[in-house]
Amino acid sequence: MTKKRIAVIGGGASGLSSIKCCLEEGLEPVCFERTHDIGGLWRFQENPEEGRASIYKSVIINTSKEMMCFSDYPIPDHYPNFMHNSQVLEYFRMYAKEFDLLKYIRLKTTVCSVKKQPDFSTSGQWEVVTESEGEKEVNVFDGVMVCTGHHTNAHLPLESFPGIEKFKGQYFHSRDYKNPESFTGKRVIVIGIGNSGGDLAVEISHTAKQVFLSTRRGSWILNRVADYGYPLDVLVSSRFKHFLLRICGQSLANNFWEKKMNQRFDHEMFGLKPKHRPLSQHPTVNDELPNRIISGLVKVKGNVKEFTETAALFEDGSREDDIDAVIFATGYTFAFPFLEDSVQVVKNKVSLYKNIFPPNLEKPTLAIIGLIQPLGAIMPISELQGRWVTQVFKGLKTLPSQSKMKAEIAKAQEQMAKSLLYCNFYPSATVLLKVIYDQFHFSSHWYVESQRHTIQGDYVDTMEQLADLVGVRPSLLSLAFTDPKLAIQMIWGPCTPIQYRLQGPGKWDGARKAILTTEDRIRKPLMTRVIEHTNSTTSTITMAKCMLAVVFFAIIVTYF
Repeated sequence: MTKKRIAVIGGGASGLSSIKCCLEEGLEPVCFERTHDIGGLWRFQENPEEGRASIYKSVIINTSKEMMCFSDYPIPDHYPNFMHNSQVLEYFRMYAKEFDLLKYIRLKTTVCSVKKQPDFSTSGQWEVVTESEGEKEVNVFDGVMVCTGHHTNAHLPLESFPGIEKFKGQYFHSRDYKNPESFTGKRVIVIGIGNSGGDLAVEISHTAKQVFLSTRRGSWILNRVADYGYPLDVLVSSRFKHFLLRICGQSLANNFWEKKMNQRFDHEMFGLKPKHRPLSQHPTVNDELPNRIISGLVKVKGNVKEFTETAALFEDGSREDDIDAVIFATGYTFAFPFLEDSVQVVKNKVSLYKNIFPPNLEKPTLAIIGLIQPLGAIMPISELQGRWVTQVFKGLKTLPSQSKMKAEIAKAQEQMAKSLLYCNFYPSATVLLKVIYDQFHFSSHWYVESQRHTIQGDYVDTMEQLADLVGVRPSLLSLAFTDPKLAIQMIWGPCTPIQYRLQGPGKWDGARKAILTTEDRIRKPLMTRVIEHTNSTTSTITMAKCMLAVVFFAIIVTYF
């Protein structure tokens, strides 16, 4: 029987894992990458390429190696927990080499259009037109996986900043920023307090005369290093803590996180406190920002009301003169121009079943991979999406009817609308009770209305839901009796991607050992100096015994 041919568009993290997923299901992938190399967002380029996300030279990833690795290929234990962009790219190269993926990638090849074949209603096939070195080529594929990400088009809302056209200094989007040297001795405004805005303000403050960080609504700031020096995402991404969030509810969880973050530094005193609660936003991760603020090198300002030729006027009536440069760290938008009408994006919103499948196609042979902004790493989510999609393409799994998919999408959008209502306008008692009910049963997060939250998702929820669809969600109750050591690690420890290779399709024999040695890989790159110490495990064992009953209760309530 002839193998089904699948077009994979994009050679970044999502594209690489999608190629591998195709191979695991006996499909024939052909990956089209418009640039000269793989890596997508994580390949640094001195000169930004049009239509491709661009990073600055110093970028360090905000998710730790244990939470961002592909599920059957752990990141080497000697790699740092939070990797520089060059190491992230190196890991992708190692992954591609290990599974022999490069031979399926056509570099310097742009996808011009993806159109349904005339007999699409029966064949589900697509006509894909590509261009390479000035020559166009037409191919027919049985399925298409779009892996172009959501950091493609710079969002530069100049219309929201009157007078910017008169400003005599330089201004540009953060995608064009590469290093701080050109700002030596200058007065710089950074607009936006997402991860890029915070990073740029901190880095530029090392060379600039003064940096002003302008934020419309403020932000809660997390740091990578959490209690006892562990990566933050490792500590918070456990099934048990996820269960506690559902039991305690958003209000108590928000109280906890506000207290936690204000213990590090008082957000109100530093001018950063927003009106919304911590769990109502995608977190801004920055280890150095409070240090730069308290030393006066970064000054937090409100929203810019207007620019003059050399100054910025803020909404609070204050003014800063002699401004040399303005950097807009205002995020990105996404689009799929080559898909024509198959997937429509309106105000950075798109209607997809499970954030993957367009619901209006006669055949489910088009999938969007990685179009999600998780509270956690995106790489393992993209991989699980790819595993499910290739099962659907192969006919091993089926989707609900179009009407059911559209109904579920509408329900999800309604829930998001309620979350915005909750965050922006305190609801009536009736609405609030309904919100609390939905929250408990669906573990929703409530986000402020923002472009960056249109594709927001929770890491643990998303991974567990996808694992159910793929058929690889671990049976924790079974493990509790057959392998209690592993069960405790999987409930109490971080919900790592490797856990979805323990059983079911694509099972990896090395998964159990890799899960149980998570702690070793976290510690290895830090143990660069030998220190004499005595091991005392008594208290740890006692605590584990005390918590065991609570853990099993958590399993029963949450998962059964």
